[in-house]
Amino acid sequence: MTETAPGSPLLGKALVEEATKKSGLIWVRAGGPARALWHVWLDGAALIVGDGSGEQPLPGLVDGSTADVTVRSKDKGGRLVAWTASVTELAPRTEAWEAAVAELKGKRLNAPDFDAMTERWARESRVLRLEPQDAITDMPQDSQAATPLPTSATTRRPAPAALPRLLFRRGKKQD
Repeated sequence: MTETAPGSPLLGKALVEEATKKSGLIWVRAGGPARALWHVWLDGAALIVGDGSGEQPLPGLVDGSTADVTVRSKDKGGRLVAWTASVTELAPRTEAWEAAVAELKGKRLNAPDFDAMTERWARESRVLRLEPQDAITDMPQDSQAATPLPTSATTRRPAPAALPRLLFRRGKKQD
């Protein structure tokens, strides 16, 4: 059996790396329901930042624990691969933390304080490294759909009845 044969560790590692690099979100479960988390891939691991004000929640992810990670397809949204990760918290201001934050900062969308973000992360947030331990390429046959987690986000309310009249009036010439 060669190292790149189906089911080999080398193939599983390559699949995890490529799928995780290309996916915008990973689903991470650590003792509770799975959460969608944005991340970056650097030096063989997924890096995430959270738990600070304005950042994603990281419940159950603690230094030295493990987590189950599922990677979805960026274009179709289906599961590509699942893997078990060892969780390592990076200490603020260390060389590894600085490298991680440099990558994360470039991918953070809609940051309210882009210039002060690094300082805020050092004070209030945790930067975690999720390093793959093994790839699970045999995906479950059922949907594994779950009830959405509670959130403070709301849906849009219906447009006021007068809104169409106001919009159509703008297009007419006013004398």
